Amino acid sequence: MSLDAEELQAFPKVSLHDHLDGALRPQTIIELAAEIGHVLPADNADDLGRWFAGSANSGSLGRYLETFDQTIAVMQTAPSLRRVAAEFVEDLAADGVIYGEARWAPEQHLRAGLIEVQQLITAMRQAEPTCDTAELALSYRHDGVAGFDIAGPENGYPPSRFLESFQLLRRQSAYYTIHAGEAGRCEYIWEAVQVCGANRIGHGVAIIEDIQQDDAGGAVFGDFAAYVRNEQIPLEICPSSNVQTGTVASIAEHPIHRLDRLGFRVTVNPDNRLMSATTVTREFALLAEAFDYSLEDVRRLGINAAKSVFAPYDVRKTLVQRITAAGQGRSSRA
Repeated sequence: MSLDAEELQAFPKVSLHDHLDGALRPQTIIELAAEIGHVLPADNADDLGRWFAGSANSGSLGRYLETFDQTIAVMQTAPSLRRVAAEFVEDLAADGVIYGEARWAPEQHLRAGLIEVQQLITAMRQAEPTCDTAELALSYRHDGVAGFDIAGPENGYPPSRFLESFQLLRRQSAYYTIHAGEAGRCEYIWEAVQVCGANRIGHGVAIIEDIQQDDAGGAVFGDFAAYVRNEQIPLEICPSSNVQTGTVASIAEHPIHRLDRLGFRVTVNPDNRLMSATTVTREFALLAEAFDYSLEDVRRLGINAAKSVFAPYDVRKTLVQRITAAGQGRSSRA
């Protein structure tokens, strides 16, 4: 099914998994790089955008993450961060997003001694584990910080390395999500949920490893997959990014459709809009093409995300109401 592009873009959406340093405009990178003398791999916005998308489309999470060297280099001052953050919000609004959670790692933006906090605060899992970033998130929990996350290369860096941080956050009734089951196996998701107590899972694609198929084609759930479904633990799935990093071979082969139909709380996210040359709208359009999703499916998945935001109940309720009411009385065109 091909959804009407304008109708899909205007439809209210929620973005849960969206990295600030993966969403810069190419022209902004060029201008900020010129201010500090940073040499880029291309000298115009079109070529630079193609370089990011091409480099990220490597089939390797490690190579994908290397592209962030270029964006982080130009995000080391307060003015540059303010500009990037403002454009981040403008681009979300233009994409029909009514609630977004931007995640970024303050520790990666300290080359000029800067520390200023907004949105989801992220610790890099390959760094030496400390509680510093979790404590920072707690300090600003009532001033623009919705929660905590760990990100970065997955294999070899299990979530439990930051167990002390998660325990601290749990004791303080704070929210956190954990990248797991992207490049790593299902065991990493199990550890994120059952050992670390994650409220949400970033990506979580590998949960499919704990679901088998019987002779009649029905689903046979392992104990852990059943638990994740029963508890409706949100999965922040990022289809295009998962293809680029080699997590899945193609959108058509992505398990998101199966997980959705089996009743998991699936959400749709862009991950890194620059590296994937994508938006939330485009991610839904790709799913519509691959799995015949309708606008009602977009609504249902959007409600999944609205129920999963790290925000007070009244905010969640309002988001659900807005998405439920959107476009009523109109039908999507095939």
